[in-house]
Amino acid sequence: MSRLELPEAELRWRFSRSSGPGGQSVNTADSRVELSWDLAATAALTPVQRERALGRLSSRLVGGVLTVTASEHRQQLRNRAAARMRMLALVEEAVRAPQASRRPTRPSAGARRRRVEGKQRRADTKALRRRPDARGG
Repeated sequence: MSRLELPEAELRWRFSRSSGPGGQSVNTADSRVELSWDLAATAALTPVQRERALGRLSSRLVGGVLTVTASEHRQQLRNRAAARMRMLALVEEAVRAPQASRRPTRPSAGARRRRVEGKQRRADTKALRRRPDARGG
């Protein structure tokens, strides 16, 4: 499967002051990053991928727009990279084709026989551990 690309022209970036670490620089640097992408109107996804992503990410969407924030780093550039990676991972997981459902199978006759034989061996072993008058035989 080819790796999904986020079209730069469709991405919207917003920056604000981060509440995280940074000391004195936290008051002046807009290091918190908010990345938004309009999934409902994007041309980067096929119609099937778009429908799948809109369905699976519906709880995270506001008006068809997916928003991701990053503020764990002190530098805005690192937060930008983190937000882009987070967005990419979310969308790739959402557009992934569903796994084939498991077809139920039944244990083979040999497997059933081996299971019963194993149970009988364990029962015999445990019976030998009992006192002779309690073996009941």
